[in-house]
Amino acid sequence: MAMQTNTKQSLAQRWEAYQPSKSALVWACTATAVATMIVGFSWGGWVTGGTSLAQAKAAGDSARSELASVICIDKFNASPDKSAQLTALNAISDSYKRRLFVEAGGWATMPGQTSPDRRAAEGCAAALAA
Repeated sequence: MAMQTNTKQSLAQRWEAYQPSKSALVWACTATAVATMIVGFSWGGWVTGGTSLAQAKAAGDSARSELASVICIDKFNASPDKSAQLTALNAISDSYKRRLFVEAGGWATMPGQTSPDRRAAEGCAAALAA
């Protein structure tokens, strides 16, 4: 009669004795890759190329509008009848009409352009009315 030993292996011994199959390794690597992508796109701040392009375009448009507004404000402040124009601008309560007032005054027309910049006029009118 053979005597059976009833000894328990430690975790380290079981770890050393483990021989995973190739399919188990492939599935573990696949699951790890999928989990990494889920975590990266959900919480890691990863974005696709299309999203980053859209964000860069929006940031560029915003920066361009802010710069154009600053130029518009500078042109407004350099005008000889600044105080009268500012009084007239502040008398207008509608933001659309304020934008039209700034566009009509020519302050929102950027150097080298023939027509006023709508975003520059909006930002300029809001900053001057504040």
